Amino acid sequence: MPAPMVIANWKMNGSLIGNASLLHQILSGSDAFEHLEVGICPPFPYLEQVSEQVSHSRINLGAQNVSAFQSGAYTGETSAAMLKDLGCRYVLLGHSERRQLFQESDHQVAAKFEAALSAGLQPVLCIGETLEQRQREETGRVVSTQIQSVIDHVGIQGFTNAVIAYEPVWAIGTGQTATPEQAQEVHAHIRQLLTGYDASIASQVHILYGGSVNAANARSLFSQKDIDGGLVGGASLKPNDFLDICRSAS
Repeated sequence: MPAPMVIANWKMNGSLIGNASLLHQILSGSDAFEHLEVGICPPFPYLEQVSEQVSHSRINLGAQNVSAFQSGAYTGETSAAMLKDLGCRYVLLGHSERRQLFQESDHQVAAKFEAALSAGLQPVLCIGETLEQRQREETGRVVSTQIQSVIDHVGIQGFTNAVIAYEPVWAIGTGQTATPEQAQEVHAHIRQLLTGYDASIASQVHILYGGSVNAANARSLFSQKDIDGGLVGGASLKPNDFLDICRSAS
């Protein structure tokens, strides 16, 4: 099994002064990162600031989105090569807020996944079901379709250097969290799907849980067999909480 991983998604939050203070407090607890892989995904304008401040630490840099295009007349877009040039290791793809608010389709997410791989970035594929889909017992079908779209586009080998983050849409920013048992059931389903293509890749890929992960519930979630860490939203903006989550993962 892979070593634990915790990735912070700051979403559209931050300022130069606030970021510096937050990072200083997080870095002061760097003992929390000794036995796991840690990443921070700030908004685009702060990538360079965060990169500089964490450059001599165990924290890796990530971005929250990427263009499917390599370069050209795409005003407002950011290419994978640009993110790589800034020192990014990860890029989040298909977050439910991108799928719902900006109507990103499975096909568009798969194209971005391919662009990230081509530039040497590690894609973090976000998947998950809505409350209505869970109530209709469609969770397995939904997450399978979202993953299958990427496999159809890049093949199972594309997951050799990728991460999957299961985030039930109904638990993101709501304070609700899937129970450890609910989360484990979906994580096991994901790993079984990948095993059908390549057992070695399935055993090594990080499958993270996201959706209102906090210091109180992290340990019980991360103790599940197929949960390899977390994608952390709001709690990643609270240094003590984020450090506690990291310690729970390690």
